[in-house]
Amino acid sequence: MPRRATKIVATLGPASSDPALLEKMIRAGVNVVRLNFSHGTAQDHIDRAGLVREAAQRAGREVAIMADLQGPKIRVGKFAEGKVLLEAGAKFVLDASRTELGDIKGVGLDYKELPRDVCAGDILLLNDGLIVLTVDAVRSEEVQTTVKVGGVLSNNKGINKKGGGLTAPALTAKDMEDIKTAMSFQADYVAVSFPQNATDMEMARQLCNVAAAPYKHKPGLIAKIERAEAIPNLEDILRVSDGIMVARGDLAIEVGNAAVPALQKRMIKMARAMDKLVITATQMMESMILNPVPTRAEVSDVANAVLDGTDAVMLSAETAAGNYPLETIEEMANICLEAEKAEYAALDADFSGKTFTRIDQSIAMGALFTAHHLGAKAIVALTDSGSTPLWMSRHDIRVPIYALTPRLATQRKMALYRNVRPLLMDTSADRDTALEQAEGHLLRRDIVQSGDVYAITCGEPMGAPGGTNMLKICRVA
Repeated sequence: MPRRATKIVATLGPASSDPALLEKMIRAGVNVVRLNFSHGTAQDHIDRAGLVREAAQRAGREVAIMADLQGPKIRVGKFAEGKVLLEAGAKFVLDASRTELGDIKGVGLDYKELPRDVCAGDILLLNDGLIVLTVDAVRSEEVQTTVKVGGVLSNNKGINKKGGGLTAPALTAKDMEDIKTAMSFQADYVAVSFPQNATDMEMARQLCNVAAAPYKHKPGLIAKIERAEAIPNLEDILRVSDGIMVARGDLAIEVGNAAVPALQKRMIKMARAMDKLVITATQMMESMILNPVPTRAEVSDVANAVLDGTDAVMLSAETAAGNYPLETIEEMANICLEAEKAEYAALDADFSGKTFTRIDQSIAMGALFTAHHLGAKAIVALTDSGSTPLWMSRHDIRVPIYALTPRLATQRKMALYRNVRPLLMDTSADRDTALEQAEGHLLRRDIVQSGDVYAITCGEPMGAPGGTNMLKICRVA
């Protein structure tokens, strides 16, 4: 199977919870499994996490688990008949105080703060933007609107305000409980929904660290960029997160569809420049929920995210509830491979104007530069924390990076890093023995053969985190 640099995140759901199918999906290319906490009970997620760990073990691969928090429920309430058909020009009331079920004239709100967040003239987008309402007036708890674009509105559909401006906090009481559940099975990443600023992410970090402390675990934090307010705060959010998700669904509703492709490119570029991870998500292979092949536009969409340098491309309903979860993974893996064959910019250009103040970072960059110019077969990083492979993976290079770590948690976390293949290896305390073991590891996996050159980085003394201070160029005997 050819080596793929871009990673695939797949959402687990009813369509992919069969153990044998999940194992096949992991073999076909899933690197990270997303558990969507918007659905299911705490026990469901605990059971599914166990399912993932077992399937990965059978497949002989290590995959990361990402717990995706639900975030605030900015939704309408329920209707007496389950749904209503709204017609353009009709009046419709969103009422935060309403307790009875909704009808053609109005509906209650799960999101009680809406009357304080909107005023006359605002535009509300419901059900992923398919229904558009113009706010006429706000009277106490009632938001009185006129239907601008009609359609079927059913129970609990989402509400967005054009241009942003809803004040719902990113972390709800449910999210706080869900963090505890996710830490009980040591989720490798936690994705935070609807953060508006760095403070939201710092709060999530504190909650995760407290919940994970009994397990001596520290998850990576992914900020889902899906609010208009998050865009001006992007740099600050990135600084306190481990990565971001370009969550194109809600983001497109708030900023407009046409603005999203340029924002996606900007976000990927900024994340890489700041040594952070980035996942591109939403509707990447949407048509494969029902069809065995993707549209040409979807193929281009996935390929463009790969060419932009995303760490991972994500599947949601395609693998959670679709008819072809395995085929979707296979198609996506092929698209990634083909896109990666395209010419990269010369590595040298990536280094101009860069200054490195840390020894370990300088060693990482030195390994890239040397391996690129020597035509090395591989770069090997002996790593405790995963920092050195992360820095290396922020630069476009055709040389595969193999990260050898004695820590299972580090191996799983690195499953999301672009162009990094994490492997578990008990690194000896003796440097020469560890280097010998590393070469043996490469030879057993047919990564290198006699005469091949590879670069290896490690730290002395061995096993001290953050201590990468040595680069060695080796030729296989």
